[in-house]
Amino acid sequence: MRENLGRRLLPGGEGPGEGGTVKPRSLLARLRTYLFAGIVVTAPVSITFLIVWQILDFLDTTASRLIPARYDPANYLPFGVPGIGIVLMLVILTFIGWFAAGFVGRSLMRMGERVLDAMPVVRSIYSALKQIFETVLAESSRSFREVIMIEWPRRGVWVIGFVTGPTKGEIAQRFDGEFVNVFVPTTPNPTSGFLVFVPTRDIIRLDMAVEDGIKLVISGGIVVPPVEVATAAGPLAAQPAPSEPKAS
Repeated sequence: MRENLGRRLLPGGEGPGEGGTVKPRSLLARLRTYLFAGIVVTAPVSITFLIVWQILDFLDTTASRLIPARYDPANYLPFGVPGIGIVLMLVILTFIGWFAAGFVGRSLMRMGERVLDAMPVVRSIYSALKQIFETVLAESSRSFREVIMIEWPRRGVWVIGFVTGPTKGEIAQRFDGEFVNVFVPTTPNPTSGFLVFVPTRDIIRLDMAVEDGIKLVISGGIVVPPVEVATAAGPLAAQPAPSEPKAS
């Protein structure tokens, strides 16, 4: 079966005709297959290169305005040096981090936060962004490091979700048992989604990496992790699903 499928997909392959006979593919069909193969091979590389190049060009253009003319390599070389913007950005961020870790930096940060707290709209945006970055970048954080499956929005329908941490605070006090915070992304834009609080007993943990889970969501199920990775924890049927509540 796999060999027959390969013959149908590979350029120049042959497909079965009537009565099981092998029928040569037409020239038009072969040209169309070559075209699709060229798009599949070229499009991801070209789009990735274009995005990276645009980011590098933006950073280099910004850096050229910050570097004095006598220290800019572009003034001494017949060609521009790509990557100067990234190097400069890393140096600036490292210096800011070093300065913020000191006594003077911490004092200025507290003063700046007090000023932002006095602004009604700005303080909400700043506090939310600060908490998100601190949670995501913390070394001890397990945010978005576990891919799971849950029944949502109803029983019998399963979706991919990402555990963002254990449920804490007032929400945890309202329930009995252990709950986890689960982010359910939307397709094809995983930056939007839903936050749900799910009992730990009702989730199915997957062995696939977070990157594979994100690819699965973005592609709408087209890009699926290899079978040996997706079924490393055993088939889905081996894990009992939550039982339906009995009617009184």
